[in-house]
Amino acid sequence: MARDPYQELGVTRTASADEIRKAFRKLAKQYHPDANPGDKKAEERFKQVSAAFDIVGDAEKRKKFDLGQIDADGRETMRGFGGQPGNGPFNAGGFGQGGFHRSNEGPEIDLSDLFGGMFGGGGGGAGAGRGPFSGGAGGGFSAKGADVKARLDIDLEDAIKGGKKRVAFSDGRTIDVTIPTGAQEGQTLRLKGQGAPGRGGQGDALIELAIKPHPIYRREGEALVMDLPVSIPDAVLGGKVEAPTPDGNVMLAVPKGSNSGQTLRLKGRGMPDGKGKRGDLLARLVVTLPETVDQDLEKFAEAWRAQKPYTPKRK
Repeated sequence: MARDPYQELGVTRTASADEIRKAFRKLAKQYHPDANPGDKKAEERFKQVSAAFDIVGDAEKRKKFDLGQIDADGRETMRGFGGQPGNGPFNAGGFGQGGFHRSNEGPEIDLSDLFGGMFGGGGGGAGAGRGPFSGGAGGGFSAKGADVKARLDIDLEDAIKGGKKRVAFSDGRTIDVTIPTGAQEGQTLRLKGQGAPGRGGQGDALIELAIKPHPIYRREGEALVMDLPVSIPDAVLGGKVEAPTPDGNVMLAVPKGSNSGQTLRLKGRGMPDGKGKRGDLLARLVVTLPETVDQDLEKFAEAWRAQKPYTPKRK
């Protein structure tokens, strides 16, 4: 049986949903198999925290766990009809405390007659298999298996174009997931029948997508922003420079007399919105000196400063 999910995640029972989510993400990042290749202990720990988050990270399951209706593995606990263990008519104390019991002073009660219809008739008659505890057509406890959850970090390019990624679940399984074109931060993918097994069939797998930070682009809504270095000659005279985009490099025209901070817009090269329409890519120019300034450039700068003093104005 799994440990208390609150202990697994290192949070208190009064922790908020946001605190639980942050604790899980920290531990999942620390113990993820991709970050610990070949480390069986880390893999096992990742499974444990994922299973714990599957319980207390879901508001409905957390409520059931806190009430004692499910255990740390997500399985339903046997409870009496009065809401407490051992309080109902089917408790282990000989059908006591308000239930039915056998008495040494009276006639015996035939339980098969008393509960026969409830458990399906037992004799194969018209009511057989239709009681609330049967697995038949009228059964009430043929519950579907629990859903399982996982978080999947994807590259920005995969969010834009789609792709395939492999995700690991707390039960040790790995599944290849298709990332849809135009995937959004926090979007949840539902994989039917990939969850925990149950009498009514398997539950689903819920994959929450998180877009990883990019070394070049910064997100501002559907727009992407990047710094684009340009040389002094290209900034002064204008020219063509190669600029990266999520769809590949393009040649970008730099206007004559460009300054650092000036922004050039590449339409339709940014992030897609919820309907798949792409935003723009904004290239912020950064006029850049070479790493080693040669003597000719130094002499030119000295002569220019002596003949045409210039103090940039703050904008």
